[in-house]
Amino acid sequence: MKKIKVFSVLALGCLLIFLELLQPVFLIRGGGRTLAALPLRQEQPFSIWFMHSVQKTPVLENLVADGQKKELRLCSTRYQSFGVGLPFWLSEGEFHEEGDFFVFDHMDRHFRTISLRTGVGTQLTLTTSAGTLRLYEMFPPGTKIDLLVAPGYEVFR
Repeated sequence: MKKIKVFSVLALGCLLIFLELLQPVFLIRGGGRTLAALPLRQEQPFSIWFMHSVQKTPVLENLVADGQKKELRLCSTRYQSFGVGLPFWLSEGEFHEEGDFFVFDHMDRHFRTISLRTGVGTQLTLTTSAGTLRLYEMFPPGTKIDLLVAPGYEVFR
């Protein structure tokens, strides 16, 4: 009887670990390794800050990692000048000015993954509830950074 209890406890422990590894996480990968894996028990807000490579002005993108939908969602963008790759269609959200910045709020762009690259002078920075990653200080220019929602076991890849 004691062996059955021990086996049952071990089996239950293994099952709980297995189920935890199926839970979604927000993965941040760069330079061939996992930089962060944040559990997604609820939506996880994060932001990407960089200097626009053409305009040479700051851009802040506010996003959410959604474990339930297994996606990343762009919610708003703040920038100082119009240029390539910056939103401008009024159908994409609500546009207004705040001081020296243009702001697009209530955007609803959905992504499975977002791939970024560090660049010369772009100061690519990622901020999450776990802290700030100054990716431009961590990796040489041209390094690919991937953001995605995946099952927890993907941390070990």
